[in-house]
Amino acid sequence: MTVDIDKTSGPADTPPAGPEAIKAIPVRHYGRYVSAVVAIALLVGVVYAFAQGKINWGAIPDYFFDDRILDGVGKTLLLTVLSMVIGIVGGVMLAVMRLSKNPVTSSIAWFYIWFFRGTPVLVQLIVWFNLGLVFEYINLGPFYKDEWSDFMTPFLTALLGLGLNEAAYMAEICRAGLLSVDEGQTEASHALGMSHPKTLRRIVIPQAMRVIVPPTGNEVINMLKTTSLVSVVQYPELLRAAQDIGQTSGAPAEMLFLAAAWYLLMTSIFSIGQYYLERYYARGSSRSLPATPFQKIRANVLSLSSRSKPTGGKA
Repeated sequence: MTVDIDKTSGPADTPPAGPEAIKAIPVRHYGRYVSAVVAIALLVGVVYAFAQGKINWGAIPDYFFDDRILDGVGKTLLLTVLSMVIGIVGGVMLAVMRLSKNPVTSSIAWFYIWFFRGTPVLVQLIVWFNLGLVFEYINLGPFYKDEWSDFMTPFLTALLGLGLNEAAYMAEICRAGLLSVDEGQTEASHALGMSHPKTLRRIVIPQAMRVIVPPTGNEVINMLKTTSLVSVVQYPELLRAAQDIGQTSGAPAEMLFLAAAWYLLMTSIFSIGQYYLERYYARGSSRSLPATPFQKIRANVLSLSSRSKPTGGKA
């Protein structure tokens, strides 16, 4: 026997009501607005003070590309490059000596670093320039013999003073980079029959470059500015050329501002080169390389253009 059950339809199923839309109210950072206004006010005040000062700003563009200034810029760059070459080569040698198991070479490297890092570079320049009081002649046997005053020219004084001092700082930078490489890399290369110099050249140093490059870039920029100290030994680099022009033109302060502008220009160019060099050596350690300045500018321009386009919708 079949029983029919009359199924009555109930109320229509309604979807559950969703959560109410949250109205986000952005947090207002009043401190940022106040600090921005204060910073702009200070900047305007500094610019106004310099504009009202008794400085002949028109003299700066008149001498900016003067032959003496350009010659000083060239000598500054030459001295920077050669001093850094001496510093880097000497720093690598001192770092290897410092890490050596030979107590004699390790002690010599430690003493060198201790001495040159412990005395001001300005004092070292003056000492090199006046070593003729100790060594009247320099005698290299059949190769070279001359009086010390003729041998130690202002250029050689500046080169030795800056380069040998930089080697002490580069030694610590290189040592930190060498120590950053895992010892297993050296052990594995020795197990494959590679000699210690070849292991350093082919295995350790390439991996240590990622740690060595960033501080080395800072040292290059610092060396560029430190070259201004060699004016005390009469070497005609940028600052010396600007001072000479300032004395003859009657605008000494203006020529100092001119030299500062050239230093800012050169350090800015060096900073860009340092950025791309660091980006190159970061390829093996970063999953994604940071965007270059041009890529950042392009991304910002594209984002602004996309926001400015009107979005279409249904009427």
